[in-house]
Amino acid sequence: MTKILLEAVRKSFRTLEVLKGIDLSVDAGEVVCVIGPSGSGKSTLLRCVNALESVTQGRVIVDDIVMSDPKCDVNTARRNIGMVFQSFNLFSHMTVRRNITLAPMDLKKTTKPDADALAVELLTRVGLEDKIDAYPRQLSGGQKQRVAIARALAMRPDVMLFDEPTSALDPEMVGEVLAVMQQLAADGMTMLVVTHEMGFAREVADRVIFMADGMIVEQGTPSEVFGNPREPRTKDFLRRVSQAG
Repeated sequence: MTKILLEAVRKSFRTLEVLKGIDLSVDAGEVVCVIGPSGSGKSTLLRCVNALESVTQGRVIVDDIVMSDPKCDVNTARRNIGMVFQSFNLFSHMTVRRNITLAPMDLKKTTKPDADALAVELLTRVGLEDKIDAYPRQLSGGQKQRVAIARALAMRPDVMLFDEPTSALDPEMVGEVLAVMQQLAADGMTMLVVTHEMGFAREVADRVIFMADGMIVEQGTPSEVFGNPREPRTKDFLRRVSQAG
């Protein structure tokens, strides 16, 4: 079953065309990692899936809901889409508990006891149950990002979108966030992940997409894209990444 479908999606910011006719489908339970140089349109692609950006042309469909339709109630549609950003986006004046329980209580009318129980369950899942009454300022970057993942999961989404979830983290904290994502993938969550962590993409993705200049240049299994890339631009990007690492 297709969970995410993009048909001939174009996105322009005034005269700059950032996405140039993207066709993409992600099936239920599939983990798709999007790689590519900065400025290739990866984050804009994710933001179009979640209707944080409107598309200029084409269609975006998530769970059979046409997100790109101007008549779409995107706030309702987004309840089934979890999104984790680079910069955590936690509410700094709220405890971890409140950060996680806010949306289920406000949007899904979950009772406070049920929301609290869910927060404990999700924090246990990401290894942070002892931080439930802490404030974001008391957490490390890796802990904040794990709380952000727990908060996204609190809405029981069908699909999770990750936009460079480890790029703002110190190197020693990257592993703890990737481990949580790896477990989500193992549990069968449908995931579309923009990442610069090639090791994660190689190990966890069912499919890897290489983007450049607003287009999908190449896609395939991790062994195909990393082990035997066909396109010169893919080869050049992977060579530069390996040299930088």
